[in-house]
Amino acid sequence: MPKEAFYKHLPLTKVLKDKFVSDVDRIVVENSLTKENLNLTMDSEIKEILLLSISLKKQEFDGKVIETIAKQNPHNLVFLLIYEGSRQLALYHEKLYRTEWMDTAEMHLHLRGLSLGEIWEAFIEQIALYEERADTANTLSVNERLALQNQIVRLEKLIAKTEADVWKEQQPKKRFELYTELQDYKRQLEELKNGKRVRHQEQNSMEEK
Repeated sequence: MPKEAFYKHLPLTKVLKDKFVSDVDRIVVENSLTKENLNLTMDSEIKEILLLSISLKKQEFDGKVIETIAKQNPHNLVFLLIYEGSRQLALYHEKLYRTEWMDTAEMHLHLRGLSLGEIWEAFIEQIALYEERADTANTLSVNERLALQNQIVRLEKLIAKTEADVWKEQQPKKRFELYTELQDYKRQLEELKNGKRVRHQEQNSMEEK
């Protein structure tokens, strides 16, 4: 499918359109999943899932290009991103989720479920939750696991930033304050990974950082 076909129908800024041109080589609709062609027995609000392969000109591309395609398309989309010998899966579910880059032989995406809704949820698990970060995640719903994963990722970024700030800070008092914050973030991270939830006020503090 000519990528220009996407330009005409997407509300792209000039910057994003330029990145579309510079990052994307070609787009191919690889497959269409429907209740009929999969012989599914259950109905679903989701009527079709499309698999798009996108060949990239460079591995470090702007994810907003993929996000814009997903948000403006009425179908649920799964993306197979291709750069030379590497592959990556992606989908949009309130935000863009991507697996790590991997070799073709390592990549698998399984159909699981009796409806397109169940299949889509299984795709979310395999792409957005391909690496579980908490010990008790399997007792939670998919959306709860995503929320937990997002909290863990946010804390990991805060810890990395605060550790760097501790090493750079010269004033003993400020350095001690940063070190105290760092220990608190590490405690919260350990609690999340062991199935505990960060207290509401602590989570708000994290989000303000």
